[in-house]
Amino acid sequence: MSQNQFEIIKRIDDNGKEYWSSRDLAGVLEYTDYRNFLGVIEKAKAACENSGEVIHNHFVEVNEMVKIGSGAEKPVETIYLSRYACYLIVQNSDPTKVVVAKGQTYFAIQTRRQEKTDNLIEDNKRVFLREQMKKHNVSLTQAASMAGVEHYAIFQNYGYKGLYGGLTMQDIHNRKKLKKSQHILDHMESEELAANLFRATQADAKIRRDNIKGEASANLAHYEVGQKVRNTINSLGGTMPENLPTTDGVGKARNRIKKAEKIRKIKNAEQI
Repeated sequence: MSQNQFEIIKRIDDNGKEYWSSRDLAGVLEYTDYRNFLGVIEKAKAACENSGEVIHNHFVEVNEMVKIGSGAEKPVETIYLSRYACYLIVQNSDPTKVVVAKGQTYFAIQTRRQEKTDNLIEDNKRVFLREQMKKHNVSLTQAASMAGVEHYAIFQNYGYKGLYGGLTMQDIHNRKKLKKSQHILDHMESEELAANLFRATQADAKIRRDNIKGEASANLAHYEVGQKVRNTINSLGGTMPENLPTTDGVGKARNRIKKAEKIRKIKNAEQI
């Protein structure tokens, strides 16, 4: 049995997302009785939950129509599996089977490749959003200055306090356990950066649009915008920004992107 057999049974949905059928996978892993394979799936689900993942994101129960002869079809209970779900399944399958060992190797390698791809996508999003934050903070500073703000650090803290449920910039810095020289925006993942970018752009727009004058009024406007962004996140069931994970510096993300691009160019040159 070739490792490529796992690639052969892979399916692609209408959105271009890959998945596997539990029925197909059971056949490849040589489970003649599908009921025995369901026990393996339950163990994989438990491992999925213990790893902090949402089970239904990786194991989707469906009724699949299969032919039974003479053109007739009947619904059969099937589970659509993500690559990660398949990885957990082969880890919990009979290790004495040669095909299971091959499956463990295949899905471990492919899962790691996917993780690298996902991480690179996140790096690119972070770098882009951090650059946008720099540009819009300059514009926000100008708007605040036009409104009469003289103490910009205090003005910024009002925005952070609105978005972070009362936390100041220093509170966020301490919460992220950063060094004195490190900037909080450099250690935010894309989701948190996007929330801050929305805060900055909308505070800028409001101050200019409403022709806000006076430091106190500008501070209050920044706070209210931050609070409304927070309320929106809450209404959507999102994670509050102060509870999002701290990540490494955005400079390291830039270096990873450069390294990946260098490797890509070398591979392209080798293919010419």
